[in-house]
Formats: sequence, C-alpha cells, structure tokens
Amino acid sequence: MRALITGINGFVGSYLAEYLLQQGDYEIWGLSRSSGIDLIHLREQITLVQADLSDPESTAQAIITAQPDVIFHLAGQPFVPESFRDPAATLAANTLGALHIFLALITHGIPARVLVVGTNEEYGKILPEDLPITELAPLRPTSPYGVSKVAQGMLGLQYHLSHGLDIVRVRPFTHIGPRQNERFVTAAFARQVARIERGLQPPVMQVGNLSACRDFTDVRDIVRAYALLMRHGIAGEVYNVGTGVAVMIRDMLTMVLAESTTPIEVQSNANLMRPIDIPLITCDARKLRDCTGWVPSITVRQTMSDILAYWRDAVRSEV
Repeated sequence: MRALITGINGFVGSYLAEYLLQQGDYEIWGLSRSSGIDLIHLREQITLVQADLSDPESTAQAIITAQPDVIFHLAGQPFVPESFRDPAATLAANTLGALHIFLALITHGIPARVLVVGTNEEYGKILPEDLPITELAPLRPTSPYGVSKVAQGMLGLQYHLSHGLDIVRVRPFTHIGPRQNERFVTAAFARQVARIERGLQPPVMQVGNLSACRDFTDVRDIVRAYALLMRHGIAGEVYNVGTGVAVMIRDMLTMVLAESTTPIEVQSNANLMRPIDIPLITCDARKLRDCTGWVPSITVRQTMSDILAYWRDAVRSEV
C-alpha cells in the first residue's frame, strides 16, 4: 500500500513514517515544504516530494506523482499561541491545504483514502457536563487554531458527502513525546531541565498554567491509532484519540523534576499563559476502541522519561 504523509518531517509525521515502515506492507512517500525533524535515518526507505499545499497546482502535481492509496494529512500550523499572533495564516494553512488535496483527488480521479487529522481544540470550551468528551460534544473552539481545525474537518465531511471522497476524520487529544518542539509544554519542561543540568541556563524554570488537567497520549500510541483508522475507520465518521485519563500539568512537571540531577526553582511566567485555558479535559475514545481495538500502551511516566532523555542528548550540541 502506498502511503503519502503530508508534513512527514513534523513531530507526528516522522513517527508515523517509522511505524508504517515497521509494518512491512507500506511504501512511504512524504510531502514537505520546509525544514523540520531530520529524516536522515529514513531517507533510504522513503520517497520525498516537495510541494506547497497553499498552491493547488503544486499540491495536485505532488499527488499525481505519488499516486497514493492512502493519504495521512498531518501538515499544517499546529501551535495555538501562534494562531493568536497570526490567525489569518493559521486559517489559510489548515483549511486550504486540505481543500487542495480534496480537489486534486476529484480532478485527477485518484481514489485515495484520506485521514484528516484534527484536534481536541475543536471542542474548545468544555463544560463539566461534556466530560468525558465524546465525538457528539458541541464544538466551541476558543482559538483561531481550533476554528481552523473545525473548518478543515467540516471540509472533509462535506467532500465525503458531496463527492464521495473516502475521508476519515480524527480528533487526537494532547499528544507528547521525544522530538516534539519546545513550544509545547512537556518538551519545554524537559528542555529546561536538560539545559540547567548542563549549565546552559540558571537553575530556574519558567512555567505557565500548572493547574490545568489534560488527557496526554504518547505520540507512538497516536500514530498506531492513525494506522488502524486508515484500515478500519468508516468514511465520513470522526474518532477521538486519547487515554481517558486526565493528568495535571503540575504532575507532569513533578515527573521530570524528579529525574533532574540539579535542584531547580520553578517560576510562573505570565507570557506563557493562554488567553483562555480550559481547566479539565478528558477524552472518551470508546468509538475508536470499538472500531479498531486500539488502547494506549505507553504510560505518561515512561513518556516523560523518554522526553527528558531526548532533550539531554539534544542539548549536548549546544555546549
């Protein structure tokens, strides 16, 4: 099966490529526009094609070249704070990319199955009576990023209904792991600890809101869910991906500090706070489990240990 992964050199895309290669029955093509995670360890096993998803002709040419059986659409602007700074760019990146893929499939008669990757940010303002969040919960996005992903998902549903495209939608909850950008909270914690241990910054950690509780899933479990949904998901449907267990961000910080070799002071930084932050988010992934049998396999504690190990290796190059 030939798989095209958009955003293959992003955090999730690189793990997905690795996982699919391990399965042994995928030929992997990757679409990327800019620099990201170094894929040197995969270069001999994948075929890369350059395209700008904001350009319909460039997108169509990449898809014609790849002739994929399945498309995992991961590319886009993934940062919530960045969406507040530049909402127009976020809306364009996360809606036009998907739209241009759908139009290319229709125009050129390519019957690929598409996994459209959304986010729990589509649910936005979660009320206590919404918990745990099923796929039927109201969509009340609280950021331009969340709005962009709602629009992307609705485009996927619309093109399934209006043109019969084989599109499955997914809403992953917070996913973390090694190689994630330090703009995300657990990576920021681990990177600061690693830098402090190496004497690259004072023994003071800057943090945002620690009281929020989130449903954290290891990225390696996330990509396994994506692969299962590509095989078993029902076209037109949307599936949550999450553990169903909420962990306070303060507890995630405690896990990484417990492994530190250096005493560290923690300081709150107002610049790291979101304009609006939902206190508690938990996922109901029964629909995914009933469809595919997926259950998470990696504990949060193991994930945090792996993230810290990654950043300890990464900061050695900064010395």
